[in-house]
Amino acid sequence: MCPKTSKTTPLLLIGGIVFVIILVAITGITLINNINLSNIIRLNEKVASDSVSANDNQIKELNYVNNHPKNLNVKPHNNDTDEPGDARSEDQIRQEMSSLMETEAESESEPKLSAVIWQNAQKSKFLAKANVSMTPPSLSSSPSPSSSQALPLGGATDTPSGGDDLIDYEKRAQIVKMMEHAWHNYKLYAWGKNELRPLSQRPHSGSIFGSYDLGATIVDGLDTLYIMGLEKEYKEGRDWIERKFSLDNISAELSVFETNIRFVGGMLTLYAFTGDPLYKEKAQHIADKLLPAFQTPTGIPYALVNTKTGMAKNYGWASGGSSILSEFGTLHLEFAYLSDITGNPLYRERVQTIRQVLKEIEKPKGLYPNFLNPKTGKWGQLHMSLGALGDSYYEYLLKAWLQSGQTDEEAREMYDEAMLAIMDKMVRTSPNGLTYVSDLKFDRLEHKMDHLACFSGGLFALGAATRQNEHTNKYMDVGKGITNTCHESYIRTPTQLGPEAFRFSDAAEARALRSQEKYYILRPETFESYFVLWRLTHDQKYRDWGWEAVLALEKHCRTAHGYCGLRNVYQQEPQKDDVQQSFFLAETLKYLYLLFSDDSVLPLDEWVFNTEAHPLPIKGANIYYRQAPVTLPASNAS
Repeated sequence: MCPKTSKTTPLLLIGGIVFVIILVAITGITLINNINLSNIIRLNEKVASDSVSANDNQIKELNYVNNHPKNLNVKPHNNDTDEPGDARSEDQIRQEMSSLMETEAESESEPKLSAVIWQNAQKSKFLAKANVSMTPPSLSSSPSPSSSQALPLGGATDTPSGGDDLIDYEKRAQIVKMMEHAWHNYKLYAWGKNELRPLSQRPHSGSIFGSYDLGATIVDGLDTLYIMGLEKEYKEGRDWIERKFSLDNISAELSVFETNIRFVGGMLTLYAFTGDPLYKEKAQHIADKLLPAFQTPTGIPYALVNTKTGMAKNYGWASGGSSILSEFGTLHLEFAYLSDITGNPLYRERVQTIRQVLKEIEKPKGLYPNFLNPKTGKWGQLHMSLGALGDSYYEYLLKAWLQSGQTDEEAREMYDEAMLAIMDKMVRTSPNGLTYVSDLKFDRLEHKMDHLACFSGGLFALGAATRQNEHTNKYMDVGKGITNTCHESYIRTPTQLGPEAFRFSDAAEARALRSQEKYYILRPETFESYFVLWRLTHDQKYRDWGWEAVLALEKHCRTAHGYCGLRNVYQQEPQKDDVQQSFFLAETLKYLYLLFSDDSVLPLDEWVFNTEAHPLPIKGANIYYRQAPVTLPASNAS
């Protein structure tokens, strides 16, 4: 007898197979989504957690590099692989920007708390919702605001001084988007570390601050977020600083100069903006860690200090163990302001000692060599430069005078004397009429100008605009000339971005001739001069030049995961260096953003920018100076 077979069995079998196939498909899709979201999930856990395992707290040895991005010629980071990123044509970029503005116009959602995108009526509405006053107290009232009074997000303390005509909303909105792209990818792949490697999608352990979790990009970029009105991102950074930032138990040889301009300067700016005591405490904490470097026979500090042991030293390559002019000469703004807001004169005393040494020392032909021995107080090799090794010392002479409310006459006199000597001995004009400032070695002009020296266009112009005397016209002419030359160094490359250094000879003008001079590491100095000259002249060409640079950055430096420098600006499709420098957020994007802003956003008669573009308030002219009411006696700490 044959067994009876049910007719429903094949149907059930087929249905079961179909169900399994559908289940596998759903599971696969879910798995893929989970994989794509894994980085974000891990990031959220990292940001939210206040505790880390003992293994995570193990600090790796610092791979400290001698080449400092701010004041030395830096070789681009080497990696064996490179990616094209998401390079786009200029037409594509322009089309994206156009569609961006159309989308914003169609959207009815409320904008972020920012001076970036709104008209005045919208701005009043949303500031009112946030309980932020648009009108600052009178300068004739109390010299210091209350601790709860902060500079409004967006950086403007008043309605636009020139009306909407002086605000380019579309271009400024694009730069905000660049900042968001840089910040969000840093947060995703390198949060708490110093810098991001966008192509590798991991932290940059070769940073000048090494592999320690110092959050250099956070501290350096936070005031830019504040100025742009990016409130959510700003609060993320502040929260990290409160919970995580400390130099205690960091056994690392840190650059006194770089730590001062990025970390001390960044914290001081944030304190001025907000009145939040957290930032003042952190600034003092960092400065105290640097003080052992000042323990020298002359008071000229060493370049490097171990923040745990207090041991300090100079670079072995620096002219027989000398200190570097642009490093020990670039402490005055931060240390003087720190004394004023803490009431402790110690910090000002340390930098005033440096000032006196430099004032009294004999200067060959009125010029300052780049190297000074901190033990003997004698100059090293006779190499003078307004670029690497010298640059920001001269900047801080003028800006110390400005910061003091133009009462520090000693600083202004030293600035004028130095600039007159530089104009006489180092500023030259090429056969085709380009003004440049050459390095000088042992009385021989090199006819080479560093990209770092491109800040001096703004420096000369600012010197002209802040004091009328017999040098005013010459200062302004040189400032405009240098800025034009730096622009020429950009537009004479296929990428429209400038090389690290460029030369002047019978063969070429404003062009790099050596392979090690052809890279671009997202530097800001040229844009700094565009910004200053725009503020002083309102000549449209400076905005046009800045926008050219934005297009070039978007085309060649942007990747899917941040921004990179270029290894050779003279190539049509240059390789990227896989480093998003912290100063790209602190300086480059800030100066470009301000270039398209109204003059009421950080006005130059109320704020002075340190050499890392951190704005510090001017004494007697700025209600956010926040001077301490009581001056304490200097301590014996050193």
